[in-house]
Amino acid sequence: MKFTSRCVGLLWCSLLIGCATDNRVVTADAIARAAGLQQGEINAAPFVLSWWGRIRDPQQPVHLYIEGDGFAWVTPSQPSRDPTPFNPTALKLAAADPALNVVYLARPCQYIPMTRNPVCNKSWWTDRRFAPEVINAMNNAITQIARQAPGQPLVLVGYSGGGAVAALVTARRHDVQSLRTVAGNLDMDEVNRLHQASPMPQSLNAKDVAPRLSGLPQIHFSGSEDRVVPHSVAQGYADASHSSCVQIVEVPGLTHGGHWETHWTALLAQQPACK
Repeated sequence: MKFTSRCVGLLWCSLLIGCATDNRVVTADAIARAAGLQQGEINAAPFVLSWWGRIRDPQQPVHLYIEGDGFAWVTPSQPSRDPTPFNPTALKLAAADPALNVVYLARPCQYIPMTRNPVCNKSWWTDRRFAPEVINAMNNAITQIARQAPGQPLVLVGYSGGGAVAALVTARRHDVQSLRTVAGNLDMDEVNRLHQASPMPQSLNAKDVAPRLSGLPQIHFSGSEDRVVPHSVAQGYADASHSSCVQIVEVPGLTHGGHWETHWTALLAQQPACK
């Protein structure tokens, strides 16, 4: 068999992408295992979702973390072939949480081979990343996880786009005790406007459910140096909620993808409350 230089290049690129994906899974598993989190998979149609967790006392609340958009884009105009994150910030936050029951839930098409997620295509981590089908699947997965601690409340935490998912899921549930977001994309329309990105008509906007969550204790953290999802986005969500239950906290010196995990113990100590 004869390969042209172009075919060899494409084959090498394919191998590199496969290795990169494998490396991302290995990295995530190492972070999780060091914190006592064991890997699992959940069938949540139309996706198979990856998660890591520990349930040490089913009589205690479950702290559940939702990942960001991951490696969604190679360039501002070119989607990636695999959204598995290189820097799994939400997983690092979960690993830093000392609670007895901690679960990390990846977003659709992250960590699971595409061959086992045939529905996956780039739309699910670009235009449709907050689509009703995504929110339904994530909500379904959370329901399955919650059965491991029957009757216990959920403490939800979402990073970046995972913050939007967390808010949208919370609006569909009655077992969420509190909501925290970190650099959360709580208004996709505003974020797209700031970055001159195309509208996402097939996705849901977290800001639209802010009034429905007005009675829920919430803290939304943003980095003072975040140029991806600036502090004004969280503030706009808070303004839409018209609620004293929603706190906005700006953390000095942090960028969007900064080392949030090194600050998380102190930030987690701040308890959401209605004032």
